[in-house]
Amino acid sequence: MLFERVFSEGLAHNSYIVGDAGKAAVIDPRRDCDIYTGIAARNACTITHIFETHRNEDYCIGSLPLAHLCNAEIFHGSAMDFAYGNAVRDGDTFTFGSLSLQVLETPGHTEESISLVLRDRNSGEAPYLVFSGDTVFAGDIARTDFFGDARKEEMAKKIHDSILEKIFPLGDGTILCPAHGAGSACGSEIADHPFTTVGYEKATNPLIRMGRDAFVSLRRTESPYLPPYFRTMERYNRDGAPQPGTLPLLCPLTVPELERLQKDGCQILDIRDPAGFACGHIPGSISLWRGGISSFAGWVLTYGDPVVLIDDYNQNLKQVTLQLFRMGYDNIYGYLAGGIGAWFKSAGEIGTMGACSVRELKEQLDNSTPFLLDVRDIRNRRARGHIRNSHHIYAGELPLRLGEIPADKPVFVYCDAGYKGSFAASILVQNHYRRVTNVLGGMTAWKQAGFPIDP
Repeated sequence: MLFERVFSEGLAHNSYIVGDAGKAAVIDPRRDCDIYTGIAARNACTITHIFETHRNEDYCIGSLPLAHLCNAEIFHGSAMDFAYGNAVRDGDTFTFGSLSLQVLETPGHTEESISLVLRDRNSGEAPYLVFSGDTVFAGDIARTDFFGDARKEEMAKKIHDSILEKIFPLGDGTILCPAHGAGSACGSEIADHPFTTVGYEKATNPLIRMGRDAFVSLRRTESPYLPPYFRTMERYNRDGAPQPGTLPLLCPLTVPELERLQKDGCQILDIRDPAGFACGHIPGSISLWRGGISSFAGWVLTYGDPVVLIDDYNQNLKQVTLQLFRMGYDNIYGYLAGGIGAWFKSAGEIGTMGACSVRELKEQLDNSTPFLLDVRDIRNRRARGHIRNSHHIYAGELPLRLGEIPADKPVFVYCDAGYKGSFAASILVQNHYRRVTNVLGGMTAWKQAGFPIDP
């Protein structure tokens, strides 16, 4: 039996490949899909089936390029009119040697969501594991807000019923293989467990344990953050994404070439650390650290204008490119040859931004009244407290809420450790705010210094 999980960092996405007797199926493939053909080849299998548990929102599905590579068929739920592939319904079953995959319709996260029950007929008819997609995660239940406020209650009821009436009856020992792990935008409190079981979720999942009525009541009032790029992913994954074939090949750019691209409206993504960005950066660039690409690029980058990467030494840019590629960005154009140092040496204009320690912030707050902006997510702010008199706007939503930030006062931005703060501060600087300071160390340093925290 072939079984392997493929984990994609950043997006915290799980995809899977299973097979037997020379045939294999892939569940929820990522866009850079050579990994699945490699796994299949090592196990003397041919990929014949590709299953999508739902129309994904946070990444670009790799079904079409994978199907092109191995001539496999694509299958997804029947409750959405996809432009490609084949519709499946409750009870449909597919065999791979001794293995079988049975379809369960499990709506709630989306209408067409399905789960796939794996059985090994050599061991009997008991379910072995279930690929639960974005229905139930380890310690969490997927978000149900994609259809707007008017349908929040309806979708919450559907996902709860899908779990209790379709997935839990499979038995406590059934292994749960979700499509996402901790850190995904598709759930707010996913546990850091690669796998879980039906019995474990029954016993420990707080959203299950609270009961259906309480869960539905909670979901009626929740409003998870919705990055703008989700709508593009929904369209791509319903109608078929553009098929570039391979990862974009980054072009090394000279300073004059970058200046010409700037005039035409390119997007400059500076992936250095916050302190380096504050000391000197190319005017108009966005500060976004490597680990934050999957979480925040989709809030600010467009799919049209070319994206240029700025780093110190241009090391391992492929990992940054991969994260953007998996989010559907095919407009990743190049990088500045020689890194940011090449720009400095060219005598080009250099942008700067304020940066301070928490002790300097405390002194400012004791002696003046700057605008203090907390850009953490609201759950973090409520759970861990905040600095008194701070205003809250989540970093991703800042471009849409600039009107709430005074242009005539100094603005101090803080987050957990300074990285999201640098991202948010760079958005303000890009929009012509002149007195912007990022608080290095953020709330972590504020607590470490023993300064007061409001609940």
